[in-house]
Amino acid sequence: MEQNNAYCIEDLKVGMSASFEKVLGDAEVRQYAELTGDNNPVHLDEEFAKGTMFKTRIAHGMLLAGFISTVIGCHLPGPGAIYVKQDLTFLAPARIGDTITARATVTEVLADKNRITLHTTCTNQNGEQVLDGQAVVISPRKK
Repeated sequence: MEQNNAYCIEDLKVGMSASFEKVLGDAEVRQYAELTGDNNPVHLDEEFAKGTMFKTRIAHGMLLAGFISTVIGCHLPGPGAIYVKQDLTFLAPARIGDTITARATVTEVLADKNRITLHTTCTNQNGEQVLDGQAVVISPRKK
């Protein structure tokens, strides 16, 4: 599906899915920290992070959640979609240099309410799930 296309509620079916892949580079983590003000040293300072349970820097969990937002707002359902709710469980750390794949899969279509429910996940390049969740989204309608 082209990024500028949107699925309307009438076109959505249970099981449809879309994904977005991104490498978590140092620049992305630092930009997120600058934009949000979340300067926790576990994300930004390797020496500090060595003393944590992770032993190295990790990405902000909400940065991963932003990748899910990309899937919803650009791919499924796409432009015009409005987030209503997102539940998240962080299962494992995402480290600097990881390639993260965010995926959203339609689990319910409530056409009368113009809403869909999506199972949302993020996995790393090793297939390890680092985030699990569920989203409720308002989908565009056909004109």
